[in-house]
Amino acid sequence: MASLNPSGYEKFSGSTLKQGQEAATTGIPLSSSNQYFNESCETNTRLQTKTRVPWSSGLCDCFSDWRNCCITCWCPCVTFGQIAEIVDKGSSSCGVNGALYTLIACVTGCACCYSCFYRSKMGQQYMLKKHPCGDCLVHCCCEYCALCQEYRELKTRGYDLAIGWHGNMEKRSREVAMTPIPPVVEDGMSR
Repeated sequence: MASLNPSGYEKFSGSTLKQGQEAATTGIPLSSSNQYFNESCETNTRLQTKTRVPWSSGLCDCFSDWRNCCITCWCPCVTFGQIAEIVDKGSSSCGVNGALYTLIACVTGCACCYSCFYRSKMGQQYMLKKHPCGDCLVHCCCEYCALCQEYRELKTRGYDLAIGWHGNMEKRSREVAMTPIPPVVEDGMSR
C-alpha cells in the first residue's frame, strides 16, 4: 500500500487515501516525529555515559570495621537489613528485609541470591565498579565480605546505618537547617 504522506505511514489502514482526502483521526501517531521529539535529533546526539568509580574499601577489608565484621559474621541478616533499607531509600524496613533474608537462608540456604540484587542496585545508584567480579559471584563466594564492604561503602557516603533511612534524612535536614546562610554582598560593597 502506497502512502501519500511522505513523513509517516498508515499501518493497519485498509484503504488508500486519494489526493486531497484527509485520514480519520485515530489517536495513533503516524510518525515518530512531533514538536517535542525528532528522530534525527536522537541519532545526532551522543549518549554520555558516566564512568564507574571504585569502591571506597576493598572486598577483604572486613576488619577495618571490626564491630560490623562481628555482627555480619554471627548475624548477617542485621547487616543486610540495614543495607537494604538505605538502598531502598526507606521503602522497606530493616526488619522486613532482615527477616526475608533469614527466611530465604533457612529455606534455600542461598540468601546470597537475594542479597546480590541489592549489591547490583547499590552499584547502579552510586556508579560503582563491579570488582573483583560480577555482583552475584561476589555474593555467592564471599557473602559476608560483600555485606561488610557494602556497609562500609554506605558509611563512607555519610549514612549512619543504625538509624535507618528516615533517621538519616531527619539528621540531614537538621544539618541543612542549622547551616548558616552567608549574606549576599553586591560587587563594590564591603562588609
